[in-house]
Amino acid sequence: MKSPLLAVTAALLMLGATSAASAKGCIKGAIVGGVAGHYAGHHGVLGAAAGCLYGRHHAKEQEKQRQQQQSQVNGQGKL
Repeated sequence: MKSPLLAVTAALLMLGATSAASAKGCIKGAIVGGVAGHYAGHHGVLGAAAGCLYGRHHAKEQEKQRQQQQSQVNGQGKL
């Protein structure tokens, strides 16, 4: 019980040191990864770090898709 709490606390402390823009998706990924890592062999901290990296990657991909969709909508209206 102590390990997941420690992993989540460590992840949140690391996130507090980063800016809000670069942490997008990291908090959710760190929590999910920490819990999964804990149950998959007591590797909560490793899971939290991996979850944070994946969450940031996923958020960046979503942002790129959103920008492409907006540019397509804005581009169609111009002649």
